[in-house]
Amino acid sequence: MPTRLPRRFPIRAKLTIGALAPLFLACFLCSLTGLYLIKAKIANQAQEKVRTDLNSAREVYQNELDRIAELVDLTSGSPFAATAFATGDRRVIAQLLTPLQQKKLDILTAVDARGRVLYRAHNPVSVGDRPECYFVQRALSGSAVTGSCVLTANQLAAESPDLARRAAISVVSTPHARPRAGTEEHSGMVMVSAAPVRNASGEVIGALYGATLLNNNNHLVDRIKQIVYEGVKFHGTDVGTATIFLGDTRIATNVMASNGQRAIGTRLSEEVYNRVLLEKKKWIARAFVVNDWYFTAYEPILGLKGEAVGSLYVGMLEKPYTQMQKNVNSILYLVLLVTSLLGIAFSSIIGALLSRPIRELESLAHRVALGERDLQMEEPSADEVGDLARAFNQMTRALTRQEAEINLLHRGLELKVQERTAELSEKNRQLLETQADLARAEKLADLGIMAAGVAHEINTPLAIIRGNTEVLEMCLPPEHGNREEVEIITRQTERMAKIVGNLLAFARQKSLDRRQVEVHAVLDDILAQIGHQVSLERVRIARDYDPDLGAIKGDADQLRQVLSNLILNATQAMPEGGTLTLSTRSLGPGAGCSIDVADTGSGIAPEHLEKIFTPFFTTKDSGTGLGLSVSYGIIKDHGGDIQVTSSQLGTRFRIILPPEKPQSVILE
Repeated sequence: MPTRLPRRFPIRAKLTIGALAPLFLACFLCSLTGLYLIKAKIANQAQEKVRTDLNSAREVYQNELDRIAELVDLTSGSPFAATAFATGDRRVIAQLLTPLQQKKLDILTAVDARGRVLYRAHNPVSVGDRPECYFVQRALSGSAVTGSCVLTANQLAAESPDLARRAAISVVSTPHARPRAGTEEHSGMVMVSAAPVRNASGEVIGALYGATLLNNNNHLVDRIKQIVYEGVKFHGTDVGTATIFLGDTRIATNVMASNGQRAIGTRLSEEVYNRVLLEKKKWIARAFVVNDWYFTAYEPILGLKGEAVGSLYVGMLEKPYTQMQKNVNSILYLVLLVTSLLGIAFSSIIGALLSRPIRELESLAHRVALGERDLQMEEPSADEVGDLARAFNQMTRALTRQEAEINLLHRGLELKVQERTAELSEKNRQLLETQADLARAEKLADLGIMAAGVAHEINTPLAIIRGNTEVLEMCLPPEHGNREEVEIITRQTERMAKIVGNLLAFARQKSLDRRQVEVHAVLDDILAQIGHQVSLERVRIARDYDPDLGAIKGDADQLRQVLSNLILNATQAMPEGGTLTLSTRSLGPGAGCSIDVADTGSGIAPEHLEKIFTPFFTTKDSGTGLGLSVSYGIIKDHGGDIQVTSSQLGTRFRIILPPEKPQSVILE
């Protein structure tokens, strides 16, 4: 069955794709970046405009407060007001307040020096009571006060029976709104100003206060919308809106609900409420308002005592800016499409021109494959295609020379076979040596088992000899002639016990008892005890401890055995005295630690360095050759390593202990 060739992909198409791919990628990334920047820029500018709109709205709100304050101050400072308040003539006070009543003040009341109502412009029959209001107290104390405050339904009813009805608002539940228990709002937010009335001698003889109710009073928010947004619409919907909140409830707004009515009674979201009413900070961000997305800005409305009684809101509909983004995106996509089509057309033409010499080269290559020689291709240009044509011409000329060289390669191949055969013989020899080493290792393991048995059998008679020798030594007086021989027996018995102990340590695989080990404390304890085994009079001890090295995890007894052996060997290597240096280093978090034992002795001969950890190898007359091999095995059991460096100036043994492996955690 003939082999199926892979699908042909022309070089012209590859050149076109290769030229356009970077361009398309660059255009795609640039378009994404541009779209992101445009979107961010438009959103930022819109949000920044809302921020400035909030400042304008606050000015309109403050101007209304100033208007009320100006009306009250002018009336309270009039000489006629002082005369009317001094006599308590309600008819004169009514004539004085009649012009103010026509200035759209919902509350206009005069009180005497004791706070009793002299006259209410909107409820003339209700007199003689004392309004429990902070602004009245401030005015009677001699200070004029202007601001926003909340009056209860009873306080509103006392000022005018109609005010309590006008202030009542039904609370409406909407998506994203803050949860609320009640369904009615009966309190009213008012813009109030109160001023004292003084007689000719400056004494406070009464007070005058006026206020405008904001509940269901959309005049102010409509004026804010007209001044700030100038009635701009998008598809018949107002772009800009303004709202006054009492607590979390809209009491005056030009935001429209889905039924086409003003969204009075709807509430703030929990997030905006916490930020504006509880933290008394501005909220400037994109938010869902009643039934659509807006760029919004909120700020708290503070009462006369500094408490947050409500909030002022302005917002711009997000849809116009979204539509603007879509228009910009469409233009950008159209430009990208046109440039892509032009790029494909130009790249196709250029690809055809570039692929022509390559197709010619393909035809000549087929002819060479069929056996033709000395074919030459015209060199079209001084570029990579021209280089390829020259390389093809050189190739055809080289084919003849290569055919002549093939015979030489055959002979060379025979020589290579001979060399490989010799190398194989050498590898076989090395394999035999390795097998011999393995056999020696097995014998050494058998020797360890035998050593353990011998040591176990020797221990019992050795203990009897040692005990009897101690008894004999105690029985002989110091001046006895045979006491020296008894002491020799004792020393040799101790040496035999040490040899037996080393044999057992070498032969026995002892399990590790891992605990927290203070390395510095172990080293200091060994130095304190080593003096009983070897004289330290001529040895200077240098400690170079790492203060950052804490406790490590290991078998304290076995590590003590290793360190004791290394320190003892170091002191014995300096019979004429010298310096014993003990160093510790933390290798960093998760990297373990190192412990160095260094001496200034004559060093270890280079030919002995590779054998010092071999069992039963020793250069001492009285040694067993097991100390370093046992130490090596202990450190390897801990997962560490022992390294040794030596020169004529001394020897350094370095113990490297790995960090404690973290215990695995089983998750249920």
